Amino acid sequence: MTSEVSVPVTSITRGTIPQRVFQRDPANAPTEDIREKLFELEAQGEWIVQRVPDDTVEVMTKYGRSKRIPRQMTWHHKSCGQCGHIPGYSTSIFWLHRQLGMEYNDPRDQTSCTAWNYYASATSNAAAQAAVAVRNFAAAYETGYFPMIHCGTSYGHYKETREQLVHHPELRKQVRDIMAKLGKPLIIPEEIVHYSEWIHAMRFEIAKRKVLDLSNITVTVHPACHYYKLVAEDAIYDPDLYGGQRTAVVSAVVQALGAKVADYSTWFDCCGFGFRHILVQRDFTRSFATLRKIERMKEEANPDVTLTHDTGCVTTLDKSQFAARVHGRNVGIPVLSEAQFAALAMGAHPYRICQLHWHSVDYRPLLEKMGIDWQARWAEFQEDLERLRRGEMQFLSWEDADAK
Repeated sequence: MTSEVSVPVTSITRGTIPQRVFQRDPANAPTEDIREKLFELEAQGEWIVQRVPDDTVEVMTKYGRSKRIPRQMTWHHKSCGQCGHIPGYSTSIFWLHRQLGMEYNDPRDQTSCTAWNYYASATSNAAAQAAVAVRNFAAAYETGYFPMIHCGTSYGHYKETREQLVHHPELRKQVRDIMAKLGKPLIIPEEIVHYSEWIHAMRFEIAKRKVLDLSNITVTVHPACHYYKLVAEDAIYDPDLYGGQRTAVVSAVVQALGAKVADYSTWFDCCGFGFRHILVQRDFTRSFATLRKIERMKEEANPDVTLTHDTGCVTTLDKSQFAARVHGRNVGIPVLSEAQFAALAMGAHPYRICQLHWHSVDYRPLLEKMGIDWQARWAEFQEDLERLRRGEMQFLSWEDADAK
């Protein structure tokens, strides 16, 4: 078993999170607080630091430092994989913002983070990668909204890029020259914020608005590698959850919504995506996702659903199961993002908003157990499509989608 926490497999109990108090002192953290360097460099005229808006929630990171998560005035850096493969992921995030009355910006001038080049193919270079990040940060800065990153890979990539820019003045100069040609300043956000951190910070407000009883739902959680293994000190931890030994995002949301979090032995393992694996060794990816992750969850916890918080993780864990099923393997767990799960709990339409018809594993038993009449909702969605075909509406509007 590969693990960061000394929780033996024999202690795994369905629906139970192991507890162990763990105290951390930020002064003795093994890593530096990069934010201090940001402001030092700003004072030296190297760049502009975009401050987090005033309306924030403070959370604790791995070594006890606080991190400020904006509640609203957020600029949403969308995920190419979400928009292309799991559109209900992004629409659920936006729907939650609207339901909670939080102002946000869905930009049209955002580019991909190009982390595929960075992690998978090595066909780019540091200056180009950093310039893409900073151009997106500058686009957010120009609107007055603070960047919120949807993709775990973009989030990890931007954190690593920020550290490179802090420690390498020659890289800052290259990027500053590129930005000058674009007529934009060199902007660095005070915090790099992932959408799942926002959901974590808002989990109790989400729970107040839930309309479903989830006490009979068992959930396994896959924490995304690119969220908490890259620049690990910036991820959210909570001493009351797994004794502060695992990242608290997703699991804390499940608990707040009243569902059960079930442990399993391979929680620390990659989903199988691995970037290069999914490109050049897809059979390895599918095998790892199903044999090392899904089957372990099935045998040790038998959950109703697996939740995660990254584009690649949802895609890999969901889409890989068809191959294992052909070979008679013990699979068949629906996989969603916690954004979709939270939206469903608040009454979001499973097709208009969460768009579960894009998922491969049969999710309908989960909806039934959650108390959702998926047949009625599907009929409503089919009527939406007919209206589109008849030309009665140009697209599925937010007003129609927000209707329960």
